[in-house]
Amino acid sequence: MSPTPAIHSEPSKPGLFITGTDTGVGKTVVTCAIAAALRKQLPGVSLGVCKPFATGCRRDREGLVNPDAEALAHFADCRQPLEVINPIRFTAPLAPAVAAKQSDSPIDFEALGRSLALLNRESDALLIEGIGGLMVPLDPRDPKYTVLNLIAELGYPAVIVTRAGLGTLNHTAMTARLLKQAGCQCAGLVINGYDADAANTDDPSVASNRVWLERTTGLKALAVVPRVDPIGAEPQHGRLDPGILEAVELAYWPDILTPPRRTGVPHQRRI
Repeated sequence: MSPTPAIHSEPSKPGLFITGTDTGVGKTVVTCAIAAALRKQLPGVSLGVCKPFATGCRRDREGLVNPDAEALAHFADCRQPLEVINPIRFTAPLAPAVAAKQSDSPIDFEALGRSLALLNRESDALLIEGIGGLMVPLDPRDPKYTVLNLIAELGYPAVIVTRAGLGTLNHTAMTARLLKQAGCQCAGLVINGYDADAANTDDPSVASNRVWLERTTGLKALAVVPRVDPIGAEPQHGRLDPGILEAVELAYWPDILTPPRRTGVPHQRRI
């Protein structure tokens, strides 16, 4: 097995890594809302955004394009090319390692390093959005190299996006424990899809999950994002419901951003 190559870039600007308990949990919605909040709370800030890995991309005249990357660029007002914001892309909607293996394409870690170096140089702060959950494999040459390793290498505090409903306690606790065991910083939780009328739904766990998420993880809920009409949660079309934006803006994100603090985990490849 060939080792994953080193990524010769070490970002130094304050930032956050937005991860999640699962695929489709709302990482892009939350990252876009954080970007919008930061621009409001720090007028004039130059905000860099990066989605290192994306799958399920469409092909157009300019190559592979991921709608999440377009959304991040829009809400952060990041003027860098999309190939900088999202350097590693595949068409198949699979984990990156699987998509790379099926397409017989190596993971271009050097491109990722160049993107991170440029964004670090040109930005005051960085928001980095992961793909799937922590244990999603990223490189077919080293199946144990995962999103968790990438977070540890970058050294940014992780914001965990989690669901509001049944099952979230288990998934969130496992995610938080893996991050802490790897020595990663955890900034806190963002609970997505909260229904204020949960008592009237068929999922009574929603009413108590916020309290128990904080108790079981030891992490603060930085924001509780309401469930909205799906049309209001389409950042790829430039749409975020005001309720989402208002919920995320309740946290003062400039105080949550911190410079990276790197650590080591098994199979680490230094960035």
